[in-house]
Amino acid sequence: MLDAVLESFNYVLPALVVGFVAYYLIKELLFQQNEQRKIEALREKKKDSLPIQLQAYERLLLFCERTEPINLLSRVAPIGDNTVNYAQLLTETIKQEFEHNLVQQLYVSDDAWKAVLVSKEVTAKKLFELAESQNSMEKYKSAIMTSLSGPNSPSKTAIDLLKLEVKKIL
Repeated sequence: MLDAVLESFNYVLPALVVGFVAYYLIKELLFQQNEQRKIEALREKKKDSLPIQLQAYERLLLFCERTEPINLLSRVAPIGDNTVNYAQLLTETIKQEFEHNLVQQLYVSDDAWKAVLVSKEVTAKKLFELAESQNSMEKYKSAIMTSLSGPNSPSKTAIDLLKLEVKKIL
């Protein structure tokens, strides 16, 4: 009886070892195939979403360029000689541009979106501050050009951040 158990054990043990090894290998193979499918799906998704994301960055960059004071002043002519009214017209133009690009926040990073928001708000605030302190349209335009233009302007800061993020994406 003991011989029969030992003899059957000689057949069962190798079968169990082979079965365990086969189970482990098949499990690993299926896991690797599943991971490969996930990677391919992510790659495909990124391939499809990258153009949309780049377009969003382009549109926000265009927004920042259009709200750059020198570009804004050349595009929006004053209606009269009242600087506060002109500041309202300029900020309304910025607001309209912003609302046109509002949905782009879905496709850009939080930092990029915050930079665009800060650029918009700082520019609008500064336009009103300068309008209240200037009494002629020429002085107002000159004050805008000196205080809101150049490499440290809010728009340029946002543009630089947007460009940096696009470089990271690519």
